[in-house]
Amino acid sequence: MNNSFVMVIFGATGNLARSKLFAALFRLFQHKQLGRHFFIVGFARRPLTDETFQQEVATMISVKRADKDDLQAFLSHVHYQQGLFEDPVGYKALITHLHRFDKIVGTRITRIFYLATPPDNYNTILDFLARTKLSKGHPEHHQKAAKEEHHVWPRIVVEKPFGKDLETAKRLDKKLSEGFPEEQIFRVDHYLGKETVQNILAFRFANNIFEPVWNKVYVDHVQITWAEKKSLSGRGKFFDGVGILRDVGQNHLMQLMAAVSMEQPESFSREGVRKPRAAAISAIQNIASHDVEKYVVRGQYDGYLSEKDVSRGSTTETFVAMKLFVNTPRFAGVPFYLRAGKKMPKNHVAISVVFRQTCHVLFREYGCPEIGNVLTFHIQPDEGITLAVVAKWPSPVLSLRPVNMDFSYQEAFGRTGMDAYEKILLDILSGDQMLFNRSDELESSWELITNILEGWKHKGSRLKTYKENNWGPKEAQELIEKDGRKWL
Repeated sequence: MNNSFVMVIFGATGNLARSKLFAALFRLFQHKQLGRHFFIVGFARRPLTDETFQQEVATMISVKRADKDDLQAFLSHVHYQQGLFEDPVGYKALITHLHRFDKIVGTRITRIFYLATPPDNYNTILDFLARTKLSKGHPEHHQKAAKEEHHVWPRIVVEKPFGKDLETAKRLDKKLSEGFPEEQIFRVDHYLGKETVQNILAFRFANNIFEPVWNKVYVDHVQITWAEKKSLSGRGKFFDGVGILRDVGQNHLMQLMAAVSMEQPESFSREGVRKPRAAAISAIQNIASHDVEKYVVRGQYDGYLSEKDVSRGSTTETFVAMKLFVNTPRFAGVPFYLRAGKKMPKNHVAISVVFRQTCHVLFREYGCPEIGNVLTFHIQPDEGITLAVVAKWPSPVLSLRPVNMDFSYQEAFGRTGMDAYEKILLDILSGDQMLFNRSDELESSWELITNILEGWKHKGSRLKTYKENNWGPKEAQELIEKDGRKWL
């Protein structure tokens, strides 16, 4: 990054800023990827000074003793503005800050507004950004509108969840568009920034041995698992009433599904990639409300009702499993089995493409493994790719067994790649929207999720329970086993 910028983080003392943003910004600073002139302004309600806020930011960043000088240099770029989201006083003081930064640099600099707050605050902040004309940036933009000045236009960054259903998502999108053009809106789903998710495109389209068989003729089914070993981790107020379907299903699972099912991009550019990704999500077959029980399982782990900030008698799901289809010529009829849950046996996020197992005539009298070729993308915690192949087991008689060929980022490259939030922040700073949600793909995913929610509401879908450290309720196993398949 050579362009100067100021990033205003609303909710700068909250969980997202503490756990992700400041640490990622510091690592980018250490790697000299933030440029010479940049300013970070924390905006929150607590009465802090620049100095006391810098001290607090220091506690958010884990550094080695040798990095202390880097930390102090980074903190010199950090500022603070006290303000209530619903009070214009803080915004007016913020404007004074921004003008001062322009004068220091001697030119107009890019303004980035990062809403690191609960979604309930989005409308209020967006209203005040519009009311104070902060969303319009510098007045000269609308007079000149020169292409070469695009890099200084203000940008708005919002985190998922983008709404609670299709209607609220549309209202949020309308609110965003009232203040900012689509080119300046960055909707963050950090899974799109993960190295392995990005590598799916390279793996599919840079290796000719896979793309010819990436279709319904050769693929039997696809499995996607998002498993988290921990419980709510203090997020009870946010999670209860939201549930895993909204929190993970509407965004992470849809993006992983699109990475597998999308068509080849016309170019490796912003819209070249976003267009087929949006088309893949819009092609996911919606589930009628009366069929929700047939295709979707919802569960809650034993002990959830005892968690802090969880309502007594809550029916919020902590687990969901779905059987979905993509209505495209490439994947028509191929089932996608998705599951996401908390209190699972381990932390595990992976995509497995299971190819059809047809035992060759040469080996029929000896028998073939039940499952043959499986290509698995390990998203986390250990990024890599595994290809299961069938080979002869060393023995006097012919015996076929599946064996794995493993690719590990750590072993192959000596590193696991850039952290997802580092990549996302760099793209925001450079104005690259390739790895950010487009409004139409969000609308398509919310249409699917809202249909499921409506089915649960009107059909009285039964909430299944499951014990901790299990892979969900038994009905999730039955969802796939009734088709003659098994979770891997």
